[in-house]
Amino acid sequence: ACFRLLCSLLIPALLLSGVLCVCVVVLLWGVRLWIQQRKKQLTSAGKDGKRPLLVAFFHPYCNAGGGGERVLWCAIRTLQKKYRNVTCVVYTGDRDATGEEIVEGAFRRFNIKLTHPVKFVFLEKRYLVEASLYPHFTLLGQSLGSVFLGWEALLKCVPDIYIDSMGYAFTLPLFKHLGGCRVGCYVHYPTISTDMLSVVRNQATRFNNAAFITNSPLFSKFKLAYYYFFAFMYGLVGSCSDVIMVNSSWTLNHILSLWRAGACTSIVYPPCDVQTFLDIPLEKEKSTREYSIVSVSQFRPEKDHPLQIRAFAKLLKEKRVGRQPPLKLILVGGCRNQQDEERVNNLKRLCEELGVSNDVTFRINIPFEELKRHLAEATIGLHTMWNEHFGIGVVECMAAGTVILAHSSGGPKLDIVVPYEGRATGFLAETEDNYAETMAYILSLSPEKRLEIRENARRSVHRFSDQHFEETFLLSVEPLFK
Repeated sequence: ACFRLLCSLLIPALLLSGVLCVCVVVLLWGVRLWIQQRKKQLTSAGKDGKRPLLVAFFHPYCNAGGGGERVLWCAIRTLQKKYRNVTCVVYTGDRDATGEEIVEGAFRRFNIKLTHPVKFVFLEKRYLVEASLYPHFTLLGQSLGSVFLGWEALLKCVPDIYIDSMGYAFTLPLFKHLGGCRVGCYVHYPTISTDMLSVVRNQATRFNNAAFITNSPLFSKFKLAYYYFFAFMYGLVGSCSDVIMVNSSWTLNHILSLWRAGACTSIVYPPCDVQTFLDIPLEKEKSTREYSIVSVSQFRPEKDHPLQIRAFAKLLKEKRVGRQPPLKLILVGGCRNQQDEERVNNLKRLCEELGVSNDVTFRINIPFEELKRHLAEATIGLHTMWNEHFGIGVVECMAAGTVILAHSSGGPKLDIVVPYEGRATGFLAETEDNYAETMAYILSLSPEKRLEIRENARRSVHRFSDQHFEETFLLSVEPLFK
């Protein structure tokens, strides 16, 4: 009787599941055909009668002016130089500026001049990928939001080649399977990483793992299950890519373990504006009355400015016993909003508590020329972010001629502050004591020895130039154009 009951329930359930699966497949196939039809209607032939190849970049914040935007504009310029029959499209949510203003902004900020016009597709639903919209389950919320934003983009313009250049991997299957596009992506930072999983697993408190979660075994287990589910989904959508470009060895290791698509994955270092900093004359140190240590990074929690201040205070305490000249720590960075400003006020209070207020200077949202001057005068360039995925600021410090001291993790450890031609290019540290000791060691070196390290560091940064980016980018995207 039980067996008959089971069969009477199971067989209809299986039939219903089969019918639903067939309906979904037919529906998706119908949507794909409709989108292909729409593509023919939306695109017109060029002057020579041939339809241009549409290469679309999904970059909702293309007017932001950061390192990710520099990659976008360099990539577009590179394709325009190489391929004549290509029209580049940018999906953006920057509706407060015209296309001309965005291109002009790219030229003004990055000195990148495009040889042909770019088509902009302005998206109305960018708010769906704002982190502030999802106070809880932010990763999942933003990823689902990106699918809806991607759908809006696909309906407005169906490209031949689609490149996600901002890390919205959940849009990739949409363009590949419904849009019928060849798809690629440039990954600056994995949306979820194996490090994030280990932080939750070990119940470690960090800026993205609140204390109330780490203090509760139940909350920690629930968050870990959520992260594993998200990591599985992230791996699934990422593996849809025909071409995967990553910005560093650190990002490569994470993407390989999550996406498992090694055959089409390669490192393409981001184009850093090294030439601007290499133009700073590299002179022998003059006998100076003051040494300066400069840190360049936005005032965000993950940059760990408190570590810099505590290590500097420890250095000062130990240096005062020894000889002068005096030391100055200059924190150069951008404040994006009120939270960043509050963070700066907290850092100033920390300086007061440690008794170093007179020795630490804050320079916020300063002009580029002033930044160059601080770097030209600095002895040490300081960077303390744990697991920085690449580290453009580290490259800029090295190109400017400072002796770099960066965190012994992520991009700085694996790609940037590595020996060049068998000689040192800088130093790495992890803890407060490490940083204080290494700064003391750098300052104890002779000016000639420091100059040798600075010169070698400068020679090594050509690996991160615009020209090197163009060569590796073209090699990576070549399969998309076959």
